[in-house]
Amino acid sequence: MGSRILVADDDRAIRMVLKEALGRLGYEVRTAGDAATLWSLVEDGEGDLVITDVVMPDENGLDLIPRIQERRPDLKVIAMSARSTLLTAVRAAERGAFEYLPKPFDLKELVAAVERALAPSAEAAGEALPGEDEVEEQLPLIGRSAAMQEVYRLLARLARTDLTVLIIGESGTGKELVARALHQYGKRASRPFVAINMAAIPRELIESELFGHEKGAFTGAAQRGVGRFEQAQGGTLFLDEIGDMPVEAQTRLLRVLQEGEFTTIGGRRPIRADVRIVAATHHDLGRLIGAGGFREDLYYRLNVAPIRVPPLRERSEDVAALARHFTVRAAREGLPVKRLDEAALKRLSRHHWPGNVRELENLVRRLCALYPQEVIGAEVIDAELQAAPPASEAAGGEGLSGAVERHLKGYFAAHKGGLPASGLYDLVLREIERPLIALTLGATRGNQLKAAHLLGLNRNTLRKKIRELDIPVVRGLK
Repeated sequence: MGSRILVADDDRAIRMVLKEALGRLGYEVRTAGDAATLWSLVEDGEGDLVITDVVMPDENGLDLIPRIQERRPDLKVIAMSARSTLLTAVRAAERGAFEYLPKPFDLKELVAAVERALAPSAEAAGEALPGEDEVEEQLPLIGRSAAMQEVYRLLARLARTDLTVLIIGESGTGKELVARALHQYGKRASRPFVAINMAAIPRELIESELFGHEKGAFTGAAQRGVGRFEQAQGGTLFLDEIGDMPVEAQTRLLRVLQEGEFTTIGGRRPIRADVRIVAATHHDLGRLIGAGGFREDLYYRLNVAPIRVPPLRERSEDVAALARHFTVRAAREGLPVKRLDEAALKRLSRHHWPGNVRELENLVRRLCALYPQEVIGAEVIDAELQAAPPASEAAGGEGLSGAVERHLKGYFAAHKGGLPASGLYDLVLREIERPLIALTLGATRGNQLKAAHLLGLNRNTLRKKIRELDIPVVRGLK
């Protein structure tokens, strides 16, 4: 192939492995054990590609990248680091690295990155951003597992864009943290980050919450209300639990995404929507689309750049680091200082964690608050985990009654200043009836006769409710 590659790493074994592996593929490889030697080779015009470690004895490899780009703009850099954190991945992209690979790296993956970098059509990515080491502590996206490394790399690539992102993951995996990281490391970081949970707001009020309303637009609208789109102008709007958004509100959101503007409820003047949309869901949206509960065209508008947040059971090697982080956070919040011994950490790593990171955090806070001993052992963990609810209960919450209670608490918290004059009882019934009927129709593939039988309703009653609740019916079925 003839291309020349410069490999810089203070670990002699890594230099030799890469030299041998790349040499077998026909590349000419020169190695350096520090940043100064690498820079000397670059200044002399050596190399068609650089592969460099981040932490080197004389200089951070990432700090060298802008100098390389200034001296030789066409020379691409692949960065590697054993400090495989979100901040490292983001900073590699910021400095202009063509690719970032965590250590220990997969040799096949590195070779593939080399081939992409040397291909004529390959382009370097990233631009400089300010950043402080403390930022990482504020974002507990912790873990060095392969699953989290992929999340970090996606975040690094997407943060500086305005692409719409759909975050997919089970409840408790940290989807909002991913959304906040996209905002904090992006070019809109100085502007607002506004979040709205679709599952916590009654369907009749979602459009007003999103787009705002004019005075007198509806009963109880005594003054103009500013919606979340206006609050987030110039920044990021996080639409959490997008799968719980009513179909009629989905139609209006689709129009905003298509046209880039919206009007308030009762308003006539279009308002430009200068926001980045990040949505999240724990639902299988494909299944919701099949059941008529989610618009397919909206799905494609939202799913421009998907990020899957792995459940904790898929990254058990991260449990110990997360647990340590949560003990430190609990101490900062005033709870007693605790330490989990190695046996306790191993026991935590073997747990299935149906409630994911949120369940782990709650457990650690409980350990810090309730147990007198400074060092928590495995026997305490065993007792706590055995007392926990079964996986099915933990995954599904506290049942329908508890879910309704949480829903109403969120509703009251969101509307402290302006509750509707009346009709809350009917609102709650509608909130329960609509998904119940929609999902039952989905389970029966749109067969209304079977759905009515399953629900214990008369078929005519079911048809009436479908019309009243504006429930889409699967085409071709009765």
